[in-house]
Amino acid sequence: MGEGGPEGCEQSAVELEPCLWGAGPRGGTDLHSRGPQQGRVAVVTSFYGRFRHFLDIIDPRTLFVTERRLREAVQLLEDYKHGTLHPGVTNEQLWSAQKIKQAILHPDTNEKIFMPFRMSGYIPFGTPIVVGLLLPNQTLASTVFWQWLNQSHNACVNYANRNATKPSPVSKFIQGYLGAVISAVSIAVGLNVLVQKANKFTPATRLLVQRFVPFPAVASANICNVVLMRYGELEEGIDVLDGDGNLVGSSKIAARHALLETALTRVILPMPILVLPPIVMSMLEKLKHPS
Repeated sequence: MGEGGPEGCEQSAVELEPCLWGAGPRGGTDLHSRGPQQGRVAVVTSFYGRFRHFLDIIDPRTLFVTERRLREAVQLLEDYKHGTLHPGVTNEQLWSAQKIKQAILHPDTNEKIFMPFRMSGYIPFGTPIVVGLLLPNQTLASTVFWQWLNQSHNACVNYANRNATKPSPVSKFIQGYLGAVISAVSIAVGLNVLVQKANKFTPATRLLVQRFVPFPAVASANICNVVLMRYGELEEGIDVLDGDGNLVGSSKIAARHALLETALTRVILPMPILVLPPIVMSMLEKLKHPS
């Protein structure tokens, strides 16, 4: 989601611990070899393992963690880091503490992320917006409102979960936000107007086409946001590392590939929630009113 990716650990298994505490010498018991949960780390290198990892990141149950439980989780991880764990602490307790800290605290600043903008809050707080985007028979005002609200929510999630290791000017986020809002609203309104003026469409066809309008609007806004936020990488290139993690140089070609793949991902991700529901609704309506 965020421009630096969701601030969960995306490293391989051997990099999992530095992702928790920040780079530095390890201390204490090795979590990676503490028994039954060892496979949980090793599987991070597979697609299914990463999928399970991100399910942990977006788990909405972490929204209900109390302040006391958060402090306990942070303290447990600190004890592990410094090798001062109390006897009897299980591997599962450590992984649970990691999940809580990762869901609530920003990994770079260690500050609490405002609940609606956490990755774990993206589904419960974003679902009403998706429902609003898919409402039938929208007016011009409602179309503008829901597209603006969607992009505003996305922008806040991006900013709250940004990569804070390299400070970026707020103007860059504002630029990306304005570009996303303008493109989303323009395309949504423009397509709705075109559909309304398409005299050859039957009312049923017009309604079906209108249901698909949110997808191209959101997808184009996502592309616009990525390009505006990261166009500097095309000019300066991005760091390239070898297999051992050593910096070998900067590449504009790698930056172009990274930007293209990120933009493509931003187009694919909204498809399940903005394309499948209109198809399902159309099928259900045909069952209810067979021709």
